[in-house]
Amino acid sequence: MKIRSLFIAALVVVSANVMALGKEEPANNKGLAVVPVKGAEVFKVIYKAENAGKIKLNIYNTKSELVFTETFTGTDGFICPLNFSGLQFGEYTIELIDGTGKKTEKVNYKPVSASPKNVHIAKLANENGKFLVSVSSTGSEQINVKIYDAANNLVHSENKTVDGNFAQLYTVKNVTGSLTFEVTDKAGNTKTVRF
Repeated sequence: MKIRSLFIAALVVVSANVMALGKEEPANNKGLAVVPVKGAEVFKVIYKAENAGKIKLNIYNTKSELVFTETFTGTDGFICPLNFSGLQFGEYTIELIDGTGKKTEKVNYKPVSASPKNVHIAKLANENGKFLVSVSSTGSEQINVKIYDAANNLVHSENKTVDGNFAQLYTVKNVTGSLTFEVTDKAGNTKTVRF
C-alpha cells in the first residue's frame, strides 16, 4: 500500500512539472506588453528586444484597417503611450514587427465609466432616515434614482425628468443598516453613495 501511494505521489509531481514547463509565454509575443492606463483612453505599449534594430508599430481596427503606424530605428526597447480618444469603441490589434518576426496584442477600447458631475447626495443631520438628492442642470435631463438596503436589495427605484435645477427629499423607513443611493444619468454615468 505504501509503495503504491509513493508511486502515485511521484507521478503527480512529475505531471505537475511537465505541465509547468508547457506553460511558457508564446515566443511570438515575447518582449511585448500592452497596458491600459486606468481611467484614461491611453494604452502603453512596452517593448524590449535582445538587439537594437528597426521596429514597426501598427494598429488595426476591427475591420483590419490600418489606423496608425510608426517606425522606430536603432532601439532595443521603448514605452509608447497610444491615445485612443477620437477612435470608435471596439477591439484593436496592436502589431509589432521586428527582426525576430511579428508580435500582436488585442486591446478592447471602451468608454471610460464616469460619474455624473452635477449630482449631490447627502444625509440630513439630526433627521433619521432622510436624504437629499440634488441635480444641477441647465436643460432637460432624464435620471434614475435607486436605493438599496444593506443586503443590496432594491428598496426604491424611480425615473425622473429634471428640467433645470432639481432637489428631492427621500425618507427611508423600516430599513436597518446601511443604505446605498445610485443616481444614473441618460448617458449611463452613475454616482453611488453609501451611508
